[in-house]
Amino acid sequence: MFRLSKKIQALPPYLFVETDKAKRKARAAGRDIIDLGIGDPDLPTPDYIIEALYRAAQDPSTHRYALDQGMPALRRAIARWYKDRFGVELDPDTEILPLIGSKEGIAHFPLAFLDTGDYSLIPDPCYPPYKGGTIFAGGKIHLMPLVEANAFLPDFKKIPVSIRKKARMLYINYPNNPTSAVAGPDFYAEAVEFCGNYKLILVSDLAYSEMYYDGQAPHSALETAGARDMAIEFHSLSKTFNMTGWRVGWACGNSGLISALAKVKSNIDSGIFSAIQLAGVAALEGPKDHVQNMRAIYQERRDVLVTGLKSLGWQVEPPKATFYVWIENPRKMTSIKASGLLLEKADIVATPGVGFGKYGEGYIRMALTVPAERIREAIERIRKI
Repeated sequence: MFRLSKKIQALPPYLFVETDKAKRKARAAGRDIIDLGIGDPDLPTPDYIIEALYRAAQDPSTHRYALDQGMPALRRAIARWYKDRFGVELDPDTEILPLIGSKEGIAHFPLAFLDTGDYSLIPDPCYPPYKGGTIFAGGKIHLMPLVEANAFLPDFKKIPVSIRKKARMLYINYPNNPTSAVAGPDFYAEAVEFCGNYKLILVSDLAYSEMYYDGQAPHSALETAGARDMAIEFHSLSKTFNMTGWRVGWACGNSGLISALAKVKSNIDSGIFSAIQLAGVAALEGPKDHVQNMRAIYQERRDVLVTGLKSLGWQVEPPKATFYVWIENPRKMTSIKASGLLLEKADIVATPGVGFGKYGEGYIRMALTVPAERIREAIERIRKI
């Protein structure tokens, strides 16, 4: 009856929606599902953050429209956190923009800079909004394969010069979803140099910076010399503070890029509920032991899953960051068939790698978002397949 726009038709199926449908159907049938699919923390939001929200919500002044650019208190808290964590000094008035979760900012950002036919250089596999945001803006996508032989880092040398000249932005995401790969200073320096040579915007997704193991803290792209001339970085409270449903994140970096994104958002939304912003301040300025405890819990789960899968003869490396394990399919089948087999035969939800892009084929992703004893049970179920 109604004709969908060409942009909507161009969007690939949003994998998490399809995964959720299959999961709900299985649960409706009374099956005991172990969900290692979508990366939604099972750990609770810390009490001190919830209490800050409660106090702020009692103040009627927080119930009005929020400032589009975010409360000054939140922007200052973000600036302090970035300086303490990365040694990067940001101007809270011009280089920080709070977001309704980093996802919406990532999806909206291309609207500020892409004209019809402009290219985005996007890693594959990747977090789907990189592609979706480009499509909505009328841009074109050039995929940068992330393969194990190159440590799941893009090879800029393989991007055709003709594409480089038509591109406007380059996306990077480390620690990486879905591969769990990490990147060091040399990679960021290479990315900054590449973007400088071709006048590209460097778009860095740093949502998993605090989910790391073995004491190896990830880097920010903004630490790199020259990055402030062309980079915008997206961050979130979702994973670090178990606040996925709260929807609060931010963009930071080059003031011109921040200003352009703010202009897009001023035409789309009216800001984050002020009480949630004040809870965000409490999160960023609160005790650090929560984050350390979270890392310890996920590291234990990581070790249980990796050790268990290895005992089954699977080839899998322990991730250095994120709460995902990127696993090469042990049987010669597609990733959709592999994840389907796990659900059908073992009541385990895993995410097929192809849902993150064609170069994710041959892999499945498992999330460390269930207790260690459930992971042990999952291993035993797989053993019986």
